[in-house]
Amino acid sequence: MYIGKAAQLSGTTIKAIRHYEAIGLLPAPQRQGQYRIYSAQSVELLMFIKCAQQLGFKLKELQNILHGDPAGAAAQQRAAQAIAQKKHELVTQIEAQQRVLAGLLAFEASLEEAHGQCQFERLVETGLPPRV
Repeated sequence: MYIGKAAQLSGTTIKAIRHYEAIGLLPAPQRQGQYRIYSAQSVELLMFIKCAQQLGFKLKELQNILHGDPAGAAAQQRAAQAIAQKKHELVTQIEAQQRVLAGLLAFEASLEEAHGQCQFERLVETGLPPRV
């Protein structure tokens, strides 16, 4: 199939496919004259790349997964390690966001408490202390 059909089936763009080829993420396709010819396997790889990107993987990380050290771990093992690392990063980010949320809730509660004790809106509106 031609590049346009591969882009359509994989949900990517022609420009993205050319970029993936240029950086070695996608192997160079066979050619028929001047036209690139893609296989069903190429479309599956494009779908994998798109899915991984939607899950937060960068192209450089995908290059390491797909084409890591040939003498090292297999692609499946590299993928499992990358997924475990990404999950750890996500859990860390969630915990940090939960701390921020707890801080905001506490701050909000302190403002509501302060509202009952002073004319908070007047302070905000005028920047001046309230008149007594």
